[in-house]
Amino acid sequence: MFFQNFLTAAQQVVILYLIAAVGFAADRLKIYTEKTARACNDLLFYIITPCVIIKAFMTTEFTAESAKGFFMAALCCAMTFAVAILISVPFFRDKTNEDNAVYKYASIYGNMGYMALPLANAVLGAEGVFYCSAGIITFQLFCFTHGVWLMRKKEENEKLQIRRMLLNPGVIGVTLGLPFFLLQLKAPEILTSPISFIGSMNTPLAMLMFGTYMSNADIRHIFSNKQQYPAALLKDVAVPVIMFGILRLTGLVSGALLTSCIIQSSAPSANNTVMFAAKYGRDTAVASKTVTFVSFVSILTMPAMIALCGT
Repeated sequence: MFFQNFLTAAQQVVILYLIAAVGFAADRLKIYTEKTARACNDLLFYIITPCVIIKAFMTTEFTAESAKGFFMAALCCAMTFAVAILISVPFFRDKTNEDNAVYKYASIYGNMGYMALPLANAVLGAEGVFYCSAGIITFQLFCFTHGVWLMRKKEENEKLQIRRMLLNPGVIGVTLGLPFFLLQLKAPEILTSPISFIGSMNTPLAMLMFGTYMSNADIRHIFSNKQQYPAALLKDVAVPVIMFGILRLTGLVSGALLTSCIIQSSAPSANNTVMFAAKYGRDTAVASKTVTFVSFVSILTMPAMIALCGT
């Protein structure tokens, strides 16, 4: 079982990095450059991301049992982010180093849509996809509020208003999609098809953009940056182990829901670490190398955590 889970997680990483490799090559060939990718950032940020959330709500059937499982999955995901935020406090405290915002973000927020969701589907099937959808929604709420606050420059945070934090693509997507789940509204195909098509651009476009950023980063020194190691330790080891202990000791969840929650908590750094870095003027090269490094480490840690759930 451990070896099977290892191969499943490794395969997902390879698939993602093959798409990124296309973006890498496209930048080197001047077909699709980093400058063009930055221009696509707002498209991904403001249009494609909300479509992913709305689609998740539209395609989920509402029952008492599914609603309870969905709520528990969302709660566990929120607990994961709370734990990650708390244990990351002692790290990256030097405010004079602007890259610390990137490292902290990478140690808190995981690759929910591009890594956790496909892996949950491979290991647990449709049930895992359903639970991970709740995690993706929770992820959007956190990263578009706390994550935005974390990645914004200090001078921007000083004038940041609560209204601006709440009126973001993640929260708007949840607001628009929630009625479809709670009321089981059936939108016509003329509406659902465009939302589905646009949302399906999320993973390939994000990875192509990631590849262009990698093309402009000095990947020869990807393992030499010491600040990436605590980020990987927090994201790939500390957070999932702590969450596993909490969930097993409290008996809050079990079975497929437990495995799904651990898959989400052990997912490597989110690809939108790079997207947010580009959006808020942080170093995209640092973000790209950090996400890559943490993802490589997760090839070993994710299967181990999944196997642990089965014991």
